[in-house]
Amino acid sequence: MTPRRIDDFYRRLAERRPEPASELVHGNPFTLLVAVVLSAQATDKGVNKATGPLFRIADTPRAMAALGEARLRDFIKTIGLFNTKAKNIIALSRILLEEHDGQVPRDRAALERLPGVGRKTANVVLNVAFGEPTIAVDTHIFRVANRTGLAVGKTPLAVETELERVTPEPWKRHAHHWLILHGRYVCKARKPLCADCVVADLCGFPEKSA
Repeated sequence: MTPRRIDDFYRRLAERRPEPASELVHGNPFTLLVAVVLSAQATDKGVNKATGPLFRIADTPRAMAALGEARLRDFIKTIGLFNTKAKNIIALSRILLEEHDGQVPRDRAALERLPGVGRKTANVVLNVAFGEPTIAVDTHIFRVANRTGLAVGKTPLAVETELERVTPEPWKRHAHHWLILHGRYVCKARKPLCADCVVADLCGFPEKSA
């Protein structure tokens, strides 16, 4: 895509969703972090169902650590990999208490040192909690970027790097959410809704549906 088409691409997505937001329900940076850790290989809807009751009693690192791994498992047992996730969440809660005064750090390296937190999770937290112009490449963004020709890459990191390069500065703050929501609701994996797509004429996908 040319720079002009890329700018137009984002402008149209912005017009469709002027105030995009994460669909993971959270009340502070810590509950966001926990929700994103839980969302790996799970749906936002499934995570929200589990975290509603959980966050009513444990919405800080101290409360989560006090809850303990066994009780946490009971809250999240409907989510895939819940045993590993419970272990990681209790461990990261303790690290936040011991090393960060109970606060979620606004630093990628510090975030990625937390159990269960990789680059994608760190990018989501930096973007949503702290307003950093990071782009977390999940399966939806990876598909949209490659399918449309916006940013072609064989790995999530390659796509992220290319998106960082080609996305105009005014659009970077919300690029992550515009792309993920477009992939989730319009540019779907099996049956993309091309007829309802505001960027269809800019898209390089050769197999557009009617």
